[in-house]
Amino acid sequence: MLSFENDYIAGAHPEILKRLAETNLEPLSGYGTDPYCASAREKIRAACQTKDADVYFLVGGTQTNSVVISSMLRSYDGVLCADTGHINTHEAGAIEYTGHKVLPLPQKQGKISPNDLERYLSDFYGDENHEHMVFPGMVYISHPTEYGTLYTKDELTSLSELCRAYHIPLYMDGARLGYGLAGSGTDVSLGDIARLCDVFYIGGTKVGALCGEAVVFPKGNAPAHFLTIAKQHGALLAKGRLLGIQFDVLFTDDLYLQISKNAIQAAETLKSIIKEKGYPFYLESPTNQQFILLENSRLEKLKKEVAFSFWDKADENHTIVRFATSWSTTSDDLKKLREIL
Repeated sequence: MLSFENDYIAGAHPEILKRLAETNLEPLSGYGTDPYCASAREKIRAACQTKDADVYFLVGGTQTNSVVISSMLRSYDGVLCADTGHINTHEAGAIEYTGHKVLPLPQKQGKISPNDLERYLSDFYGDENHEHMVFPGMVYISHPTEYGTLYTKDELTSLSELCRAYHIPLYMDGARLGYGLAGSGTDVSLGDIARLCDVFYIGGTKVGALCGEAVVFPKGNAPAHFLTIAKQHGALLAKGRLLGIQFDVLFTDDLYLQISKNAIQAAETLKSIIKEKGYPFYLESPTNQQFILLENSRLEKLKKEVAFSFWDKADENHTIVRFATSWSTTSDDLKKLREIL
């Protein structure tokens, strides 16, 4: 079946598989202490334009969010995010499982407004009973968002300034960061993210790797014993080489950004096909996730030949669905989709 279900339907980029095979029999130390992990860290620091960054390789996105958030919050803190944020909707309560409340904010196309954030923080500290409440201890955003939208540099700067004014960290979920950096019309670079965020991660699972995410504390500000905390959460691989080698390849010769551009170019072609065939969009996305409004009868017919994701019910007769392109999407995939539609 033709699949646009998500951006991790394929295994790994061929260059990664090649390098894993080449290094397979090398005897290497574990838990990220091997030379490939060290090389990947240096390449990531260079790409982020920050020589002092702490970089850790963890196994997946949900584990990364759980480890980062719980390690940086105090016992009485919660984490602010858009009400559509991944930690609030699709992580099975992983953050609450660590004992920290997710504090949802209004969103517009997946993004938090600096005005809404400022209002929340001001109202919280203006409440004379706030000592009896869950404190806002962190702001979580994703870039791209769950709707494929992107923060602008001005928006990111405003959020960063607010977080610093209230002495709380700004954390960016970068599960699809490559597609955000390659997104149409973006003015946000990896260097900007490193400058404006207190912690972020560079997604590998959805951008060419078999698995794995690279957590970056750009100011050398990792919590004490972060590696130990990651191990407690089951997010640390004994064979750390598996992650280090993958990121070493992804950050050689700009491969991470180059393969991300394939997803964006494929998404632009996908958008033109959808428009050509007369299907309405739920919203416009500049990245690899495209959201389409389908009549239910047409949806049932289409999903017999094409895999895509259910997103939400629009009304009794219409459903919002997501088509996702990726680094592995081919022109043949798009040609077949046009024929089916």
